[in-house]
Amino acid sequence: MPAHATKQAYSREEVRRLLDVSERQLRSWEKQKFVSASGSFNFSDMLALRTLIGLRKSKIPATQIRRALDALRARLRDVTNPLTELKIYSRGKKIQVQFAGQRMEPISGQLLLDFDEAEISKLLSFPGQNAGENVGARKHKSRVEAEHWFEKGLELEQTGAPMEEIIEAYRKASEIDPTSAGALVNLGTVYFNARNWREAEQHYRKALEVDSHYALAYFNLGNLFDEKGDRSEALAHYLSAIRFQSNYADAHYNVALLYQSTGQPLKAMGHWKLYLKLDPSSSWAAIARRELAKLKESTIVRGPRPG
Repeated sequence: MPAHATKQAYSREEVRRLLDVSERQLRSWEKQKFVSASGSFNFSDMLALRTLIGLRKSKIPATQIRRALDALRARLRDVTNPLTELKIYSRGKKIQVQFAGQRMEPISGQLLLDFDEAEISKLLSFPGQNAGENVGARKHKSRVEAEHWFEKGLELEQTGAPMEEIIEAYRKASEIDPTSAGALVNLGTVYFNARNWREAEQHYRKALEVDSHYALAYFNLGNLFDEKGDRSEALAHYLSAIRFQSNYADAHYNVALLYQSTGQPLKAMGHWKLYLKLDPSSSWAAIARRELAKLKESTIVRGPRPG
């Protein structure tokens, strides 16, 4: 396959890693039919999920998203999936959409003024503002530029671009915005997949310097030490991921495996049960049930046989 050919399908694990979305959230969007529940995801699904993640970060409720999508389908007859065919984003607590080069409010259909980032920055720094406000405008512009490079990195990953191009995009994002823990974690994962443990660990730890509660960074460090055969370090990092995100299903799964492999069946059983509560229907759940059944069987205390 050519280096830039679009990948046809993404697994749940790939989607969750690339977009940093929880299993619970992914299932919720599937149930609401915002994305397909077929078990694999195509490039259009990835675009839809990125839009949903952006709206979720702005705390836009699901009911408001549904109303907006229904209104867009009714208003724009040629559009079947607004999440993939239109640019949908939020301004404050409102959903807005870009259509035919103009911006509109989806439910009312009211067209909005279309300012690009340069024009917004000019408006923010008009004469008479104090220095603090100008600094704020510059920071905003930097964040926008960093987000552009972060999204570029995601796009390059999704289309199978060369590793060097992906690294360059995430590196630019992290250099422009040193507080971008997501870019640092994704950089680490690119190096992890290339089995460059030193660079991977360095970037995961940098992400934790930015955000000490970042569960995904702890989880990825756990994977790294697990790959290196350092079970105690792996376990410590998986448990840290759970401490900051108690519903982290994959972390519970890996902790259960580690406890089971180190002869701690009761602890393993606890984490298998938690995993199954969080992720009862995936293909991994069948493995979890099997391992839990084996542990239960091996830990049954049988009384003395009748004489």
